[in-house]
Amino acid sequence: MADIVRQGKALYVGISNYNAEQTEKALAVLREYRVPCLIHQARYSMFDRWTEPDLLPLLKKEGVGMIAFSPLAQGMLTNKYLHGIPSDSRIAVDGRFLHADALTKEKLAQIEALNKMAGERGQSLAQMALSWILKDEDVTSVLIGASRPEQIIQNVEIVQNTKFTREELKKIDQISRGNL
Repeated sequence: MADIVRQGKALYVGISNYNAEQTEKALAVLREYRVPCLIHQARYSMFDRWTEPDLLPLLKKEGVGMIAFSPLAQGMLTNKYLHGIPSDSRIAVDGRFLHADALTKEKLAQIEALNKMAGERGQSLAQMALSWILKDEDVTSVLIGASRPEQIIQNVEIVQNTKFTREELKKIDQISRGNL
């Protein structure tokens, strides 16, 4: 990576899916070679929050942005699976990343509760989930992973409602952590 930057083929680098300890080591090596690291790509959603305790604070301290992928938890943070598994869904078509057994009774109850909350905010569940990702400045950007153009149009509408009250954030934390 250092050679690529030195040769002018890239201005900076990014890393992906390293935990905090690995990220700290990678950033130290990159600093040694004077290679700027601007972004860390990590899986992050209301249901997948492994980055919060250690990685996000480290990235903030180091001045490295985070780009979140899978913010809709492979479609679970949409209303797609509330009434069964659609024949054109990722579970039905390509079960590499999400399996039907992930849709437990408990998980569906969480999705339903979050969906209700999103409706109260005037958003779809997907829109609320994306707004939640961007709620704080530690996340630089989010990869929405849309499979259809209309999803992009719907998801861009989040810019109209990205603020959350403390009560909403507390309720989302409770629901997403299984404390219904």
